Amino acid sequence: MASEPTSTAPPTVSITPLLAALAGTSSKHVPADEIASALALIFDNRLTLVQCSSLLTLLHVTKRDHDPLVIAECASAMRSAASQVDRAALREIVRRRGRKEGSYRGGLCDIVGTGGDGHSTFNVSTTSSILASSLLLLSKHGNRASSSTSGSADLLQHIAPKAPVIEAVTATTLPAIYERTNYAFLFAPKFHPGMRHVAPIRKDLGFRTIFNLLGPLANPVEGMLEASVVGVAHRALGPVFAEALRLSGAKKALVVCGAEDLDEISCAGVTYCWRLVERANPAFRGSENEQDDEYTTSDEEAAPRRIVEIESFELQPADFGLPVHTLAEVLPGKMPKANAETLMRLLGKELSRDDPVVHFVLMNTAALFVVAGVCDAEESEMGTGDDGKVMKERGPGGGRWKEGVRRARWAIESGEALKALEGYVEVTNSFDIR
Repeated sequence: MASEPTSTAPPTVSITPLLAALAGTSSKHVPADEIASALALIFDNRLTLVQCSSLLTLLHVTKRDHDPLVIAECASAMRSAASQVDRAALREIVRRRGRKEGSYRGGLCDIVGTGGDGHSTFNVSTTSSILASSLLLLSKHGNRASSSTSGSADLLQHIAPKAPVIEAVTATTLPAIYERTNYAFLFAPKFHPGMRHVAPIRKDLGFRTIFNLLGPLANPVEGMLEASVVGVAHRALGPVFAEALRLSGAKKALVVCGAEDLDEISCAGVTYCWRLVERANPAFRGSENEQDDEYTTSDEEAAPRRIVEIESFELQPADFGLPVHTLAEVLPGKMPKANAETLMRLLGKELSRDDPVVHFVLMNTAALFVVAGVCDAEESEMGTGDDGKVMKERGPGGGRWKEGVRRARWAIESGEALKALEGYVEVTNSFDIR
């Protein structure tokens, strides 16, 4: 008699008590770690369709998905379920290849947005990440378009004459990628395979779930990121994301929201900003000398040596030394191929220096340079074409925003940004991913 086939599907886990608590009058008291533990079951396909849908819906209607601690805990669970990078190997390569300058220590950086702003602007964060890789090590985390016409992955895959093989960058190959280039695009489906279990549910629900907020915090190398710029589509999310980043251990980050509910730094007017700044803790009572025997303490309740604080301020194009442009001037609403052509024209110096798209990209690139710390350098030795004239003027939030623009222009005009992209294209095409 033939044996019964064995099922390979993992057993499901019931989260009925958690769902009942979220549906009750005390939903705000449900512990964030319990919510994250339930969410983590999704990545192993251990929730039924009904319970998964219920969890996402309840988090949405109770607004617990806008709780900084819930976001931080759930992002941590998502990163734990991701394909794991050899951090020791990657850390060693970053140590060797990172170019220290100013207060930038040569670490990995990212610039990313939550999406969902409804504006369908040019792919500014992806373009800015390429420019920034002329001076920084970039780990650009992204995906294909969900609500816009052209996502970061779509843009990169339409680069001509030779596109990068975005699927070649995996947890296994990432250290080797950074041996040969400053730029890596971390394609979300390659690093978060468990997300396939929830994709159909998210599509059927028809509203933005907590996963739309977790993306910017789910970079697989998050714990190794030195600096990041995160765009949010609604002003109310700014302080929420800033606090979630702080709870996640970030020390250098800038959360931005254009006044038009734009998840980028706006070229049209005001941008609201929340910056994470690490500084000495005035409550610390130990020695400041690392050589001192009392530099460290075993007292877990002692005040930490350094703390991360959140500062809020506003930026305008004038703070970058640039004019205002309406969003209509950077709203091509074009498909990936057209946007990729614009990208290559920008990198090839075929666009006017005063083109609105160029200015839009310069501002956002400048922000990452400022947050990473390269603009704090008192001298400038970027390479060929650098006039060395550091713009030391400080603007809102204490940032040298105009110096950031100077460096971003150099990235284009020196050809270093194009060279960084070409290096990424070549290395990803050298891997056999069949």
